[in-house]
Amino acid sequence: MSRIGSWLRGTTPKSSSGPSPAESQADLRAREIATMIDAMTATAMIMNDDIDGAEERLKKDDSPFHQLGLAVCIFMRSVLGFETGVMFETSNRLNDCENAAWNEMKKAQKEAGATGSADRIYSPGSEYALVIADAQLMSAIVAVLHESLTEGIRGFYKLRKAYITLDEIMQAETAYLKKNGLNPDFTKQTASSSSSVSAARVNGTDDTDDTDLEFVDADEAHSGAQTPMNYEGHLAKNSQPPEESLSKLSLNSDTTSKPLPNGQGAKGPSSDLFKDPVDMFVHSGVNMCFGILLLLLSMVPPTFSRLLSIIGFRGDRERGIRMLWQASKFDNINGAVAGLMLLAYYNGLLGFTDILPSESDVQKGALVGYPKARCSALIAEMRVRYPDSGLWRFEEARVLGHSRDLHGALKALKSNQASKIRQVTALNNFEMALNSMYIHDFPDMRDNFLRCIELNDWSHALYYYIAGCAELENYRNAFHSKEKDESLIQLHKKKADELLRKAPTVAGKKRFLSRPLPFEQFVARKLLKWEARSKELGVDLVDAVGVSPVEEMTYLWNGQKKMREPELKMSEEMLSWSRLTAPEEAQKKIKAEIDEQAARDLCRAAVARTLGNLNEARELLDSILAMDKQAFKGANRDDFALPSANYEMAVLAWAEVQNPELRGEDATGDEDWLREKTEECQSWLEKLTKWEAFVLDARIGMRVQTGMDTLRWYKREHGWGVI
Repeated sequence: MSRIGSWLRGTTPKSSSGPSPAESQADLRAREIATMIDAMTATAMIMNDDIDGAEERLKKDDSPFHQLGLAVCIFMRSVLGFETGVMFETSNRLNDCENAAWNEMKKAQKEAGATGSADRIYSPGSEYALVIADAQLMSAIVAVLHESLTEGIRGFYKLRKAYITLDEIMQAETAYLKKNGLNPDFTKQTASSSSSVSAARVNGTDDTDDTDLEFVDADEAHSGAQTPMNYEGHLAKNSQPPEESLSKLSLNSDTTSKPLPNGQGAKGPSSDLFKDPVDMFVHSGVNMCFGILLLLLSMVPPTFSRLLSIIGFRGDRERGIRMLWQASKFDNINGAVAGLMLLAYYNGLLGFTDILPSESDVQKGALVGYPKARCSALIAEMRVRYPDSGLWRFEEARVLGHSRDLHGALKALKSNQASKIRQVTALNNFEMALNSMYIHDFPDMRDNFLRCIELNDWSHALYYYIAGCAELENYRNAFHSKEKDESLIQLHKKKADELLRKAPTVAGKKRFLSRPLPFEQFVARKLLKWEARSKELGVDLVDAVGVSPVEEMTYLWNGQKKMREPELKMSEEMLSWSRLTAPEEAQKKIKAEIDEQAARDLCRAAVARTLGNLNEARELLDSILAMDKQAFKGANRDDFALPSANYEMAVLAWAEVQNPELRGEDATGDEDWLREKTEECQSWLEKLTKWEAFVLDARIGMRVQTGMDTLRWYKREHGWGVI
């Protein structure tokens, strides 16, 4: 046994009689718990903006728990900053962590087999199996964010391994609950495991021969046997997820947080059930990991369905969210990461979507909606736990944005620029840049996007492009000002030209699964279009621009959703053809281009819908849907407007579902009318799931996925069957 292994498990005291097996096992357990708690406490420092301090403390030990903590440190840097160099180092640390945890898991199983083990919730070595799954999940996320398609596919295969391990740990927990009479009535359950792999294992038909995969696993330098596809502990074969049963219990422990004062799901697991710190670690960790996995897989857009077929199962948004809320109740690193993931999901993804349950439905328990009060309560709790962290203040500002208080959000973001973690500062600055765009503060918008270039290297092409768009609007403002200042006009025109031309020269350096970033493709097509038009019409590049590119970007980030009436009215003005700066004859030709008309009417429709003018929005969308589909094809055409118009029609139908007072006099009844509008919404979304590829299909696809999840919930609630 290695020196560190001997330290972890304790040494045999020099005694004439020698220790009893029970005493030796207790000593081993105490040392393991102390090591685990030290590692978790150190890792939690990350959530208080002290990654350097966490790394310094974690390097003092090389247990699997400490190695996991070190991996989390660099993982946070890599996913917050999307930096390739950091991702390589992250992968190496995660591999080391997985190897170490594998060895310790096998030792724990061997020792338990030699001495016998007391009745436990989890099988011997489960804590190390969880570390392996943790490492595999982080490895998968890093691999998918990597530029290589091969690495991306390997990442999805890692997800498959992690899923099986986590699922079996959850099954062991379920079996223990049943054995102790704690299992509730699962017939009331609304979400169930979606793993075809787990189902096969339960039925004894699991086939782990992966000859259908299009790659070969990389060699993993484990000492001893190779890491198996699944955790090999003695686990019960029951696929029922236990998180609902645990949510009905309560927790009282010094090492866990007090229940969150947010009503829904405030109760936690029983203190009688989770007295042991290792059990707390496993329970909170498996809910955190499994919750993230199920949630991420549920958000994969239709265009990546081939990758989902490789791993053999799909996500489950509702179950994943429920598990993350369960994990967030624990005052440890697992709870903090679960909370961060929840806030990233609610304030990030749901911020871009429109087809969601109403606030009243969310208060009644609709998990697929945006629980603003619950998110605020979670942030308040996390700020108490981690008072020095800029992450939680950043999320607090995003909640304000969702409340349509953009000026309040900007004030909060501007006071949160001193984080010790550069990646947090970058996130904060990017959010400031977006909010500046939504309130039409073009000087701040330009400066904030240019600062993004200094803070991270995610997509400099996009940053230059949007900064150039801001400067273009400054030019247009000066051009149409009553008090003409020719020097100011030329200053903004020259700067806009420089920034816009710079964008495509730095595009293509970042890739996702061997494909160019969609937004960089969008930028390249825009510049090709404007340059070709500039030559054709004999005008300068900035004068060849048609519909406001700022308003296009605002639509693609769904900024209208965060705007109040003054900002929306300003957007209407920005979308006027009177903003063009080209000569009159050139303007006529710009206005005549079909894809240009479509992009403008799409943005106008979104603004009209947000202002409550649904009939106006529908008329604008009908005009787009009547256009020739071939007019949107070509290397320098905007191909996003037509599919987006179909999505907007689905949003209009859902707006009517959410506002029954809008039904016409010819409606046959409330229930019939609601069902008709729901089916209409679904038909528009289903049309998009079969749409041919276009530049921003993944971005629009995530909105479609979320909409379909909402419709499944709504139909289930009304007893109409599910999609």
